[in-house]
Amino acid sequence: MAKPRRIDYSSVQKKEPKLKPGAKLWIKFTVAVLLVAFFVIMILVGSPGLGVSKVSDVKTGIDIRGGVSATLYPDVDDIGSVTDEQLQTIQGILENRIEAKGTFDYNMSPDYENKRLLLEIPYTSGDDTNPQKVIDDLGEMALLTFQRWDEEKYGFDENGRFVFLVEESEMKDDDIILDGTDVKDAVAMLNREDNSYMVALSLNETGAEKFAVATSELINRPIAIYLDDELKSYPFVSSAITGGEASITGNFTIEEAVEMANYIKYGALPFAMTAKEINSITPILGESALNVTLNAAFVAFILVVLFMLFRYRLPGLVASIALIGLVASEIFWISAFNASITLPGIAGIILTIGMGVDANVIIYERIKEELKGGIGLDEAIDVGFKRAFSTILDANVTTLITGAALYIVGSGPIKGFALTLIIGIIMSFFTAIIVVKYLLKALASVKTFQKKWLYGIKEVTK
Repeated sequence: MAKPRRIDYSSVQKKEPKLKPGAKLWIKFTVAVLLVAFFVIMILVGSPGLGVSKVSDVKTGIDIRGGVSATLYPDVDDIGSVTDEQLQTIQGILENRIEAKGTFDYNMSPDYENKRLLLEIPYTSGDDTNPQKVIDDLGEMALLTFQRWDEEKYGFDENGRFVFLVEESEMKDDDIILDGTDVKDAVAMLNREDNSYMVALSLNETGAEKFAVATSELINRPIAIYLDDELKSYPFVSSAITGGEASITGNFTIEEAVEMANYIKYGALPFAMTAKEINSITPILGESALNVTLNAAFVAFILVVLFMLFRYRLPGLVASIALIGLVASEIFWISAFNASITLPGIAGIILTIGMGVDANVIIYERIKEELKGGIGLDEAIDVGFKRAFSTILDANVTTLITGAALYIVGSGPIKGFALTLIIGIIMSFFTAIIVVKYLLKALASVKTFQKKWLYGIKEVTK
């Protein structure tokens, strides 16, 4: 007779209880619902901390709200010496500056015969429609320089704080170390040492050589950054910088760091420009026509929702919730990028709604085919999403490539439309493949929602 085995229960490891599959599903369902709710709430109330405006305050374009027209002239003694190439260079730099502020619906064209640039640009956000302020906010049509100061003009107080010994307007010496042509790139970054924001500089070969010499001489002394005669910053040199990479630190907010980076990055003007003949532009579309367009879009959205409910029932309801999240998320990201909503942009939003509906139709038709084949509901949903995935991915990728090409090659309103389209495609794919799937699978796990007629399939009575 075999002896009974002794089991040392103290050596048996206790396993942590795992969540049931159903519990995991409802967690995903909750996350999906909260995500949709987050985007909807954000566009309804806004969040200044996230840089997101509520939908009624989102920046609108020149075709909706109007704007400013101005003529930009080179600030030189002999205007006849200005070449077409210089004018083209200035046009490219100013376009980069405008787009860096999130404004795409502008028009800028060179007049080579009269050596000038013709500009049309929308009003800035808010209620201020002062044409001069719009040009001043664009500003920065000046010449960027890095300069050294005469040591007799500054010093330190008894607490070691930097002080001007003369008026700030008297500080400028025109002892130029670098100018904008020496800067290859400038990016706002988070300084992880103290969680403050800074501007990282990358210099070209010529700029790196000049900066290495200057910083070797200016250790523990400031370098002044000017746009024309306006002092923008005076960072201190802590050590010689010889690698062509530098950083400007200070008590910057993220907005100030981004603005400083844009000043430096797009400050390589051959000469300054002066704005003249500044006038207001009456909006082409106008707010009344905008309201008509939005009302039409709302009616179309309701009709799409009704069709989805009639055709697909419960999945149609899920798709409608996802479409609300799609529109809200697209407006959220447009506001977060500080871009303008224009007439082409509205067309881009409507186009992405259509793409989102198309994706849902493909998925639901696949699910209906599987249900008609006699397989279970849960398996039918999994197979439907799996088989529809490649078709939806291909359609979104090809459209995304087109949108990227428009953004890279285009300018002005075309670039604004492309940005809206790209955001919409990404969010459409996300809502169709992730949000809809988790919402639908969770609901389908409830016995009440497992009847086939809720999925557009006639029940077979025996």
